[in-house]
Amino acid sequence: MLVLFDCDGVLVDSEIISSRVDSERLAGIGYDISVEEMSHRFAGLTWDRISKLIEADLGHALPENFHEETNKELDRRLAKDLQIIPGVQEMLDALDYPRCICSNSSPERLKISLTKTGLYDRFRPYIFSAVAVRNKQPKPSPDVYLHGAAEFGVDPRDCIVIEDSTHGIHAGRAAGMRVVGFTGGTHSWPGHADALTAAGAITVINRMRDLPATIEALAAWHPEDV
Repeated sequence: MLVLFDCDGVLVDSEIISSRVDSERLAGIGYDISVEEMSHRFAGLTWDRISKLIEADLGHALPENFHEETNKELDRRLAKDLQIIPGVQEMLDALDYPRCICSNSSPERLKISLTKTGLYDRFRPYIFSAVAVRNKQPKPSPDVYLHGAAEFGVDPRDCIVIEDSTHGIHAGRAAGMRVVGFTGGTHSWPGHADALTAAGAITVINRMRDLPATIEALAAWHPEDV
């Protein structure tokens, strides 16, 4: 059994910071979107995908260097304000299975976030960025999850993914893995759990302390058992 964690919104409470930065920056160019809508609509997507959707709404391209300047501000905020998701350290202490991180974030952003929250040494070297492995296809492509399973030599059917976004759940399911949805991040919204279930999560939790028992139950059960 291998446990594969998304990072943003699952291990670190970064999605709310990203949504705040994006909302503020977009307001400055006349695109008004609330922090809540940013989280609800775009959580789990890469900036390339987000920018295309926003440009379609605007009817024109975003300003030159907009992404670069937004990234600089986000890195500054993450280094200053990022917090670990409550209960993650205790959950990792109780988890008996091999684990890795599979994220859409860049390797550089992952190092910033995981170092700030004291998680880098708990996962390295098994920290995989979708934009740096295989065909460099972000979720909802299954590539990063398949890469993680291959690194450990584990059959995808014996993998459990932890995800907070529908796009991530689609990626885990496309990889042939079971997915546990997580709604314990500050960015969570009413209906979040229902959206994750509809996307294919086998169950949804909102407290990290519940994860070890959930994984133990799933380890003892496979869909072919019923």
